[in-house]
Amino acid sequence: MIHKLKKIGKEKNISSLLTNVVIAFLGLLSFMLLTRQLNKELFGDWVLFITLATFIDLLRFGLTRTSVVRLLAGADAKEFKVLLGSSYRINLILLILIAVLCWGTMGMLSMFKVNINQGYELFIRWYPLLALCNLGWNTASALFQAEQNFTRMMYVRFANIGLFVLFLISNMFWFHLGILEIILVNLIVNLLSSVWCTIKKWDGLFYYKYAKRSTENELINFGKYSMGTLIGSSLLKSADTLIIGLSPVLGSAGIAMYAIPLKLTDLLGIPLRSFTMTAYPRMSKKAIEGDLDAVRKIFYSYSGAITLLFIPVAIFCFVFAEYLILFLGGEVYADSLPLLVTVFRIFTVYTLLLPIDRFTGVLLDSINKPKLNLYKVIFMATANILVDLLGVFVFESLIIVAIGTVGFTLLGIFLGFYFLRKEIQIQSKEILPEGIFFFKNLNTYIGR
Repeated sequence: MIHKLKKIGKEKNISSLLTNVVIAFLGLLSFMLLTRQLNKELFGDWVLFITLATFIDLLRFGLTRTSVVRLLAGADAKEFKVLLGSSYRINLILLILIAVLCWGTMGMLSMFKVNINQGYELFIRWYPLLALCNLGWNTASALFQAEQNFTRMMYVRFANIGLFVLFLISNMFWFHLGILEIILVNLIVNLLSSVWCTIKKWDGLFYYKYAKRSTENELINFGKYSMGTLIGSSLLKSADTLIIGLSPVLGSAGIAMYAIPLKLTDLLGIPLRSFTMTAYPRMSKKAIEGDLDAVRKIFYSYSGAITLLFIPVAIFCFVFAEYLILFLGGEVYADSLPLLVTVFRIFTVYTLLLPIDRFTGVLLDSINKPKLNLYKVIFMATANILVDLLGVFVFESLIIVAIGTVGFTLLGIFLGFYFLRKEIQIQSKEILPEGIFFFKNLNTYIGR
């Protein structure tokens, strides 16, 4: 029995899921601790800072990560060093450019005495340092995903966010430090994880001398589409927060309130992130081999299984939305409960649509059609931003913003199937039957 449990624990789907569960739990814990240490406005500033940082991180690492994962699958020892070294050099150059842009903007705002939301100000001041501190472990994540070594990924992320959670617990009971000190500690824990990855030669710094211009061009040529896709995908989530932050009416308090149901919805995406991390290399490998039947089957089974898995969870969240919001945000958000419950229930509908939308994008990348995936995401992001602008500046309503999330996801599903039917004749009617087959035959997926 113990041997069987160890085997299941090492299986890639389970290992990926466990990694994301652990990280998501710690992220949830840090979120809850911060809601109880910062008032609504300061917590909104923190959310805006982290949202912007996450968005730019996707821009930086999206240029290389997807292409590195794809190319490392068949790389020998020499190509391995060249790929990691080239990826690191690209990310380092991007870091320098971003630092110049951020601090240059800060200087211009100071010169012309322009006042902006404090969350934006925190970002342009501190993000370049955060980007330096998280360079190592973020670059190493491509290697972990390519090797399907999710246990190692979990340890690195645990060292990062686990230390941050320990600080937040200590801060709540003893230190009572403010938002600037919290940001500084966040920089330190990111740096520790990166130093670990550098020492272990996981991030590519020690292979910097093997970097080649031709390899960099190859990574960028593929990555420019995946980066655009990742930026668009991030905008689908972060545009809400960024636009709310521009509102003189909703502002940081509006961001704080919107972040509560949004965080709960993010938790429902844990299985989705886990399965896409394992499905992408598998579909890519079969696509490179020319086995399109296998590619289609993987797509059907994974997207169908996650959709079925989400149904009971979404129903539970819909029914108990009020209790979940109070558990996460605390009593300070009780006065906004009717609004937050409505927003969260709208998000549960979005969650049910998300697996099929996400896997259509992953499949387009797997069959080497990142440009089509980029087009898909651009249309979705444009629709989302337009609805956000209407919701925030015309109707001044968080509910309209949430409804827009459901709308752009439906658009993404339509576009995804439109492109895939032309490329590999995907049939939507096969998704749920294959999802059921996935659960009935789990043993066939264990150990793959």
